[in-house]
Amino acid sequence: MADEARARRLADRIKEIVARRLDKGLRDPRLGFVTITDVRVTGDLQHASVFYTVYGTEQERADSAAALKAATGMLRTEVGRNLTTRLTPSLEFIPDAIPENAEHIADLLREAQERDARVAGLAASARYAGDPDPYVKPREDEPEA
Repeated sequence: MADEARARRLADRIKEIVARRLDKGLRDPRLGFVTITDVRVTGDLQHASVFYTVYGTEQERADSAAALKAATGMLRTEVGRNLTTRLTPSLEFIPDAIPENAEHIADLLREAQERDARVAGLAASARYAGDPDPYVKPREDEPEA
């Protein structure tokens, strides 16, 4: 099993090679605006998971996923040519959920801000249920002992 630093360096190198090859372009018209966000390599350096995002509609995302799946062999060959490892890792392209997660978090933050504004509005007009100062104080008319 390879050390963690070597796996990380290999993942960075694979990310660079695949991104450069996609930047040059594939001969597949289905491929949209793809961004490689991360690559993770297994501990034995045999498998690489390539995470990507696609700018566009759901149809463009599906088309780009099909284009990447079709080009996996060619991209693996390109990675093998540019790496100095004995074995070339297999590639798996996984759509990254960063945009969807970011949108969900933004919606949750917006909802929390609206609720905070409603609570602040209620608190501004709120009054105590009992005495304004609930702490017991000595009476002024009684002499102190």
